[in-house]
Order: sequence, then C-alpha cells, then structure tokens
Amino acid sequence: MQDSPDSSHGFRVGQRVHSSGDSRRIGTVKYVGPVEGYSGTWVGVDWDNGEGKHDGSVNGVQYFHAKSERSGSLVRAPNLSQGISLLEALEKRYRSKSTNDEEDEMYVLSTSNNRVSVQLVGKDKIQDKLSRFEELTNASLAYMGVSFPGIPDQINTTVPNMKELDLTGNLLSDWKDVGKICGQLPALQALNLSNNLMSPYKSELPPLESIRILVLNNTGVDWEQVELLRQSLTAIEELHLIGNNISRVLPMSSSFVQGFNSLRLLNLDDNCIAEWDEVMKLSQLRWLVMAKCFQFYNTCLTPSGICITGSTNRLYLRPGKNLEQLYLNKNCLNSILYPDNGQQNELEATSYWPFQNLRCLLLGDNNIGDLVSVDSLNLFPNLVETRLSENPIADTTSGGVPRFVLIARLAKIKVFNGSEVTPRERKDSEIRYVRLVISRLHANAEEIKQHPRFSELKSLYGIEDERPSTGASGPQTIGSGFLCMNLWTLSGYAAITLKCVGASMGEKQPLTKKLPATTTVGKLKFLCESFFKLKSLKLKLFLQEEGSPLPVLLDSDTSSLMDLGIGNESIILVDEEN
Repeated sequence: MQDSPDSSHGFRVGQRVHSSGDSRRIGTVKYVGPVEGYSGTWVGVDWDNGEGKHDGSVNGVQYFHAKSERSGSLVRAPNLSQGISLLEALEKRYRSKSTNDEEDEMYVLSTSNNRVSVQLVGKDKIQDKLSRFEELTNASLAYMGVSFPGIPDQINTTVPNMKELDLTGNLLSDWKDVGKICGQLPALQALNLSNNLMSPYKSELPPLESIRILVLNNTGVDWEQVELLRQSLTAIEELHLIGNNISRVLPMSSSFVQGFNSLRLLNLDDNCIAEWDEVMKLSQLRWLVMAKCFQFYNTCLTPSGICITGSTNRLYLRPGKNLEQLYLNKNCLNSILYPDNGQQNELEATSYWPFQNLRCLLLGDNNIGDLVSVDSLNLFPNLVETRLSENPIADTTSGGVPRFVLIARLAKIKVFNGSEVTPRERKDSEIRYVRLVISRLHANAEEIKQHPRFSELKSLYGIEDERPSTGASGPQTIGSGFLCMNLWTLSGYAAITLKCVGASMGEKQPLTKKLPATTTVGKLKFLCESFFKLKSLKLKLFLQEEGSPLPVLLDSDTSSLMDLGIGNESIILVDEEN
C-alpha cells in the first residue's frame, strides 16, 4: 500500500515521534493512512529499539518496510507524541516542580527494608537558581521530546548565556532546526545531539562559530555529512561520531581531509573502518604562514617545517594545530602502517610527517594481530598514549603477547590500555623482554629480525647473550648482563612472592622464596604444593604485573622463569583448577 501523509492528524512520513508517556521509546513514522479491516487512520512506526510487532506488514499487506522483522508497529495517533519545543522543554525541566515519580525515586532503604525519603540539602536554592534562565549556562534536556526550536528569537532572550546544551535522545532530525537553535545561542560552545536520527544535510547552515564541542553519536551521520558540516563548524575542537556505521572517510577535494583547523579530538569509536588507508586520510597537516614577503626564493624541508629563503626575506610555513587525540576503538582494523616518507611523495609534499601532533591513539577492540603494527606506533612522532586491549595481539589466551612485551616494544608510550606506564614498570618490562628474546634466540637465531628494539635495549642495560649453565647440583653461574636492574641476584636466583588465591586454600600468608632462573612453571607448581601443603589440589599459576588489570596465566609447564622474563620481586598468584 502506498505511503500517504494525513495532515488531519499532523503526522508525516519521516517524522520522529515517541510513545505517549514514554519519551525514551522513539521511532520514525513510515506510514500514515488506513489499515485494511480497521477503521480510522493509523500511523506506522519503525522503533529505534527494535521492539515492535512486525516488519511493517499486517495480514499479508505491506504498509511500510521496517528495519527488522519485529521493529515496526501500527499505532493510533493519540498514542504518539510529536514532541515539544526547546523552550517548553526548558520550562518543564527547570521550572516545574518534581513529579510524584521523581519524588518517589528519592529514597533509601532502612535496615528494616522500609523506604526513607531523602532530603536534599539546599534543594530549594538549587531549583531557584536553575529557574532563573538568564543565569543558566548548562542545560540537560535529554529525552525530553524536543522536536523543534520554538518561537523565533525567543530562545536568545530566554537563555542568553547558554554555553552547554545536551539534547540527547530527542526528536530533532532537520539540520535547519539545529541551525536555528545554535543561531539564537551565540555563547553556545558544546552541543550534544546523540541519538537524534538526523536527516541528510542539504541546505546551508549558518556559521556556527562558537561551537567547540559537537557530539553526533548514533545519529546516522556519514562522512559526506561531516564534510558538509565542516563549512559551518569553523572553530570545532572536539567532534564525536560514535556508532554511525562509518566505514569510509571521503574527503571532498583531495585524497586527505582538509580544514578542521582547530580540531584536537576526533572520536570514531564503534564504527566500521577496516582499512588503515581510511585512517591515513585524516593525517593531513595544515600549514601556517609565518611571514608574507619574499622574493626569488628557494625551498627546503626541515624538521620544523618548510623553509623558503629569498634575497632579503625568509618565510617559514610551520605545521598548525593538528589532531592530538584520535579514538578508533571498536572498529574493524586489521593493521597499522605509518608510511615511509621516502616512498609517499604526496604525503611528503603536502604534510611532511603524518599525524605530527597526535598524542593519543586508541585502537581497542579491533582485529590487530601482528607485532609489525605494534612497532609502527613508534613512528608516530609524538604518540604517548595508546590502547590495544581486546585485540588478538593482546589476548594471551589466544596466542597474543603479555603487557610487558607490548610496553617494551613501544618506546615512547606513557599510558597504555588506560593505565600509566611507570618508570619502574618500563624498566622491568624492557629487561624481561630482552631476557625472553635471548632465551628464544638460542633456538632460532633468525628471530632477532622480529625484534626492532632488542639490540637497543640489550645495549642499554648491558645484557649479555649468556644463559645460566646448569650442572648436576643445579644452576652455578649466570651471565653478567643478568645482574642488571635487580631482576636476578649474583647467584642466579630471584626473590619471588607467592600468594594463594584459590577459594578452597584457606587464608595462607604470602611466601617469598629465592628460586633459580631455570625453575620451570611445572616445577614451581610442585614446590607450591609443598610450600602451602596443597597436595590434593591441581594448581595453576598467574603472574601479577604492575599496571595490568588482569594477571597473566602461566600456561606452559616447560617454560622457565627466565624464559618468561620473571625476575626479582615478581608476584605469582597460586590458584586451583576448576
């Protein structure tokens, strides 16, 4: 049946609505008209949360096409709300008294499980201040059913000092309405439009010169829309685009994204970007002219920029403010590649060093599984924070490497997976890593090629290629390099602290034992049975690393403490098999 609007009820196809009495149940009108076998006019709605009754068809008649098999429903007009104006939402949010439901939520449970009302100290004073709109600088109107601005020019006179506005989960869809709201709030710096399904941007928006932070999470905005919005967002510093199914970055006029001259943070979490080439389109630097007059010039590239010299003047074009934070968690990336400037002519001519000012690159929950990608992060000139958690390379249960190996390979990283890399952790990680590589080199000398920092770290800590020799009575000597950094004592032993954590082990005091470097995980399990009198239990051991949120399972009974890079003052948790 053909979609047809019914002006008598005020609903139109494409309009955003919410269920009467539940402003969080939001959907898009897909059909307005009669339904065979039923009287009156019906409104077909495709619900955002997918909780409907059908796919838009009833009794074999397809009235509209819902996005899933059970996200659509046909509803009577009185059961839907078309929303309210921004000003009405402000009045309702800040000037109306608390509803019975809101008051009912303000309680705690007593020891006898009875509800005791909470008395908010200063509540009346806070409410009085919020009700004076001329003083209001921050407003949260999330899920208030805002669908249009309201009376022209009245917003500015009502809330002239508004700086931050949260419109999450409302019924806005037309960029014209957004432009009208922002145009009447000259002091507005932060705007959150998350969970408003925005229609494709077609008309020209007024310059939004005051907007510094724009949040467009789960709005259906693609990169083509971002490029069009760029012309209005002349001062944007933070742009959040989470959950918009973006798979490609599509610059308008070249192979690299241009403009966004003040953008410091770009959040592309939870999208569908699979190719690193798409990320590289964000690496374009802009150049600032530092002087204007020159004649008969020559040019050369320098680390600080392009130097142009003439007979009497010198001109420097320095890279301007560029991306400092790029969030790419929960995408589909398989690898990272920082390009070789010598082979990237276009990059060298236009931006010199890609991502020159990038300090934070978050890549958690992707598909990165190779150490070459990890090593590429060292080539970003100023990168000091990264995230690789929930990638195959960091999953030790599926062939990934532990935290200490990743820290050792990442020379400049100061914050890893959300926690600080302390000088102590870096020291210990790098030495453990060198020992691990040395133990493997004896089995495969070609492996050195896979460890770019090995020689540097080996030289830094003075570690030799020797391994402890083992006689009939056990280890006798240890290489001189193994004396570094307090990991091993002169006798080739290390002080290891053992802690029982198994549920059936009871409360046992931690023990610190001096163990030889050649002690295997299997041998240590046997020793723990003796130390803690755990004869009837099957044990498993975990290494508790500084800065790591989860301990690392020691799952190879034949690996020695030295092979695993475990040294002095390490903590091993003793648990039991399930």
